[in-house]
Amino acid sequence: MKGRTLAALGLLAAAGCGQWQKVGSEEAPAPTAGFTQMLSAQDFYARIGRLTAGDPLPFIGSVALVKGDADTVLAVVGLSLENRALSFQKEGDAYTARYRVDLTFTPASGRAVVGGQDETVRVPSFEETQRADESILFQKYFKLLPGEWKLAAVLRDAGNGNTTRAEVPLTVTPFGPGSVSAPVLAYQVRGRERTAEPLQVVLNNRGAVAYGGDTLLAYIEAYGFPGPTAVPFAVMSRFRDSVIYEDSLRFKGGLAVESQVLRLRPDSMALGEMQLQVGTGPERKSTSAVVSFSTAWLVTNLDEMLDMLRWLRGHDDALSRIKRAPPSDRAEAWGRFWRETDPNPSTPENELLNNYFSRVALANQRYRDEGVPGWRTERGEVFIRLGEPEEIYDAAAMAQGRVIRWSYIGLRLVLFFRDDSGFGRFRLTPDSRAEFERVAARLRA
Repeated sequence: MKGRTLAALGLLAAAGCGQWQKVGSEEAPAPTAGFTQMLSAQDFYARIGRLTAGDPLPFIGSVALVKGDADTVLAVVGLSLENRALSFQKEGDAYTARYRVDLTFTPASGRAVVGGQDETVRVPSFEETQRADESILFQKYFKLLPGEWKLAAVLRDAGNGNTTRAEVPLTVTPFGPGSVSAPVLAYQVRGRERTAEPLQVVLNNRGAVAYGGDTLLAYIEAYGFPGPTAVPFAVMSRFRDSVIYEDSLRFKGGLAVESQVLRLRPDSMALGEMQLQVGTGPERKSTSAVVSFSTAWLVTNLDEMLDMLRWLRGHDDALSRIKRAPPSDRAEAWGRFWRETDPNPSTPENELLNNYFSRVALANQRYRDEGVPGWRTERGEVFIRLGEPEEIYDAAAMAQGRVIRWSYIGLRLVLFFRDDSGFGRFRLTPDSRAEFERVAARLRA
């Protein structure tokens, strides 16, 4: 949760433990295996049924359903978005952005259930406004009757008027005696003693977990079991269509509602989409998650990941050890690298790598006009290694080619990118390349 802005909720506690492990004798997939080399986050989350909206105001959302009071179902709708999606304005010593979320549940027949909310985000620096990770979380609660619904979410940036909309069908099933909820992916959650109580939860809308570092928290409720009951639980790899982990959840029964919280650590090489399943047969319920090498950028191929880390300062030897490690040792080598680079082990995130991949994502967004991924361009390289320049000057087209000047005032560095081809392919001039490498070497030392 560190570094995220949460709308409409406070911070909660959770307990429980578990671990993903291979079942039986099946071999783990090779480290380079994955259901794709590099995922489009919007396409992936739309495919697994999340609320997704693209430009100009992208967001990803999820819905958690648990038993409410009487015959109702409590629906918790969460949206996650990035700071860089909003238009921030300088206000005093801080930067402020304002947005509004409108949510509409439309039934097959009858009246719609609607709710809206205005939110304000304040950050202390301009750099924070450019964050490309899941930095803003929004949540709102609704009571619904069982049936078929369509959920529409509209997000509007109050600063510039940009608006996006997403819709998903939603089947709301009743929770009778002896039933369980689908696994609720969360950052923090606290169990309930009565169904009339609100569910205190901070949803993990993306359900993304970073291999080797994060822990995925899954919350499950059971209702009205008459006595001690064991309910099957399994984690399935959608890529391999195989069981990664399986166990039974044991409920003591005799209670209107009881819950369990599982902390699942992905220690296998089964990267890609995971499906958490609870129950059996027609009563089985499931929730999808994804294991990636970074939650900030969905990558499920180790070679791609190592290639993208080429600009990470000061860790060449550690990355080389991972590359040289035999396939059976690469998982352990990656875990050691994660721990060694984590500046704050008390949090589930690796802030160094999250910041790095935020820059990779921004470079891909900004410098996508050269025919290669933005992080592979020379402007992308400089941005990832040095960060945002204080000044950028884009000169007019000239006979010898267009020139862009970047100034890093604090580093006493001025760099020139020149497009000699006339096709928008900017390269550092030889003198600028030499100066850039000199400053980069000084920073590395």
